[in-house]
Amino acid sequence: MKNRFGGKIVSFLLVLVLVVAMTGCGGSDEASDTINVGAIFNLTGGQASIDEPSYNGFKLAADEINANGGINGKMINVVSYDGKTEQTTVASNVKKMIDVDKCVVIAGLSDSNYALAAGAVAQEKMVPFITSGATLPTLPEQVGDYAFLAPFGDDVQAYAAAEYAIDELGVTKAYLLTDQSMEFTKTLAKFFEERFLEKGGEIVLKDNYMNKDPDFSAQIDRFIANQNGAEILFISGVPDDAGVVVKQFRDKGVTLPVISGDGFDTPLLIEVAGADADDTYVATHTSLDNTSEKVQNFVKAYEEAYGNAPENAFAALGYDAMLLIADSLSRTTDVTNPTEIRDAIGQTSGLEVVTGTITYEEGSRVPNKSVTINKVEGGKFVFQQEVNMSK
Repeated sequence: MKNRFGGKIVSFLLVLVLVVAMTGCGGSDEASDTINVGAIFNLTGGQASIDEPSYNGFKLAADEINANGGINGKMINVVSYDGKTEQTTVASNVKKMIDVDKCVVIAGLSDSNYALAAGAVAQEKMVPFITSGATLPTLPEQVGDYAFLAPFGDDVQAYAAAEYAIDELGVTKAYLLTDQSMEFTKTLAKFFEERFLEKGGEIVLKDNYMNKDPDFSAQIDRFIANQNGAEILFISGVPDDAGVVVKQFRDKGVTLPVISGDGFDTPLLIEVAGADADDTYVATHTSLDNTSEKVQNFVKAYEEAYGNAPENAFAALGYDAMLLIADSLSRTTDVTNPTEIRDAIGQTSGLEVVTGTITYEEGSRVPNKSVTINKVEGGKFVFQQEVNMSK
């Protein structure tokens, strides 16, 4: 009796193993038809006004790629999480993307503090991470060899802002106000001052604040009391402060032009400051008024997908980050191998995207792209000039 039932049990277990194996194979075949790509963006909190458009651009590019047959017949599956403008949440969600969702490459984020948090996790797991909008030029070196920038670095946009101020606006004396809570803002201010001084300019007064300070009265009063002949204000800030700080300066009668980096390329600048946002110059990644076919095709597709024009250049950066991923995946022999994907990203050369051309020169994981200068006029960002920079 014991042997007879034992044989039945063994037979049952063998059948069960075969069923599980077949089910597993079926799941694997299905999974092999898709490529899981992580999208980590701060869709709520202080970064939402630039990260949400970037995420929309990212999804749009993925949809277009899939509609055109995917990557060698495999569909891109965008796995997305909200970082909530919290570094711990960003890091936790990136870990989940890798461990649970099995993403082979991850992209997103528009500020360096959050990109550093994401990149550290991806580096530890040896999965490529591309920041779509963070511009800290030392980020890849700080994080490691799996980290890349899709945009230019802070040095490039800060240099462009300084050169535009002196060469085009004709000013030589600048006031410098810096948010000391962010790596991005501190780095941007440092490089602006460096190039402004190299060009013969003078920083006549410096002051600081912390992100989300509700009242800039102390800084503004100090400036009004001792302007030292300042001709322009360089404010190194992030999106949720942009409109607030500009409006408070204007409310106190300061009419000098303002210039900043891509942290001011946000609808919040105009929504909060209103007409007071006029005469603010922004060094950023592209002008959506650019008449090039690539830019206008993107603008049209974005409008059709979301019912409105792209909110800012970060929408294009998200789109371009997906194009960079797709191009790299198409050049791999194994789209499940993160190391091979990393190597393909690093070999990218001459990839024309909405925000310029992406080439990673030998030893660098930061592309050296051109910078666009836009000016707020009548409640709109108006293209002024494209600045081709060489570091």
